[in-house]
Amino acid sequence: MNSKKKFAVILAGSGVYDGSEIHEATLSLYAISKNGGDYQLFAPNTDQYHVINHLTGEEMHEKRNVLVESARIARGNIKDLKEFSAKEFDAILFPGGFGVAKNLCTFAMQGPNCKVNADVENALKAMHAAHKPIGALCIAPALIAKILGEVEVTIGQDNDTAEAITKMGAVHVATKHGEIVFDKQNKIVSTPCYMLDSTIAQIGEGAENVVKTIMAL
Repeated sequence: MNSKKKFAVILAGSGVYDGSEIHEATLSLYAISKNGGDYQLFAPNTDQYHVINHLTGEEMHEKRNVLVESARIARGNIKDLKEFSAKEFDAILFPGGFGVAKNLCTFAMQGPNCKVNADVENALKAMHAAHKPIGALCIAPALIAKILGEVEVTIGQDNDTAEAITKMGAVHVATKHGEIVFDKQNKIVSTPCYMLDSTIAQIGEGAENVVKTIMAL
């Protein structure tokens, strides 16, 4: 019998400006593996909100699929989020990146009035209902706040985003590099990552602190 803690890690594309933040995603997977866990990657099979040239920051006139782009990070080993089943996993984790706020939900465009992808909402609500831990990095806590409402999270120290999180019914706690906020009642662990001006080592520290806290549950 496999006693490894199994994480579902939800991606939003490939690249900070229109998908998942690659350092946050990769270092989360590293932290899970290093600390004796296992993971399966998922992404919604849907079009990205838009495509950004990461060299220039300019929007590109093309369409890309969130699942196909996420497969780059997953080395092809990824499933459509529609296939997700809460009973198969011990925890769910969301790395950050603008794709979380553009592809998994519309927070980047609509703030507190955002809409959430149905597959993302179903997966998160199923894990929460099963009292299983939820990890959220960078901007991802805003998504958690939108779906679950009365939770305690952090996105670091950005006042506008913190205010939006409060408007969605959640409590925001300011944090520094590598620090986590652990909502014990809801089993939600969050850390700011690149919402602060961070080094890659600080990203790794934050990701590992989230993963270790979840593992201890």
